[in-house]
Amino acid sequence: RYNLMRILLYGFGPYRHFKDNVTTRVLCKIPKRRGLTKIVFPVRFSRTQFVKAVTKCRPRWIVGLGQCSRGRRLRIEPRAINRRRSSKNEKARPIVRGGAPELFTNLRLKLGRQSRLSRNAGDYVCNFSIYVILETLRRRRHGIRYGFVHIPCDYDPRKAATLVDGALTRTVRQGSARRGGGSISTARKKT
Repeated sequence: RYNLMRILLYGFGPYRHFKDNVTTRVLCKIPKRRGLTKIVFPVRFSRTQFVKAVTKCRPRWIVGLGQCSRGRRLRIEPRAINRRRSSKNEKARPIVRGGAPELFTNLRLKLGRQSRLSRNAGDYVCNFSIYVILETLRRRRHGIRYGFVHIPCDYDPRKAATLVDGALTRTVRQGSARRGGGSISTARKKT
């Protein structure tokens, strides 16, 4: 389905009191294909792990999956903020000192009624990964498309995998027809 198009699809391993992560189960349910690289990252503030994956894979599209502890619908994250913290008790710090206050994704995933647009990706490792990848793509002037989806921890992994896989297939078909990259924006998008 994805032909020779390179896609990086990533999720995360267990963290805090969660013994597993729904994104790991979702990644396992998405079939292997030529051109699709699936990675499960450890949950840690490591810029290197994200930058190395992008550099090694050289994808045309990147889709990140993160677990959220609340909610019933998939949340499409349109932006990342330049803020991180390990716990609610800790004072937030910038991810990149002097960096843009927020960066916006450039891949609009269509997941249907099972999803909603989010206003806040939080300030934990999911937001960190979004910001680091977007900042890297912007700095290197890559035309790579990037999107991120939060999946509720008790969401059916098979259903999420079907929705994500369908969105990837549609994205690749549209991208093959258009053949264009997208720039990473620091400006707020008008809706």
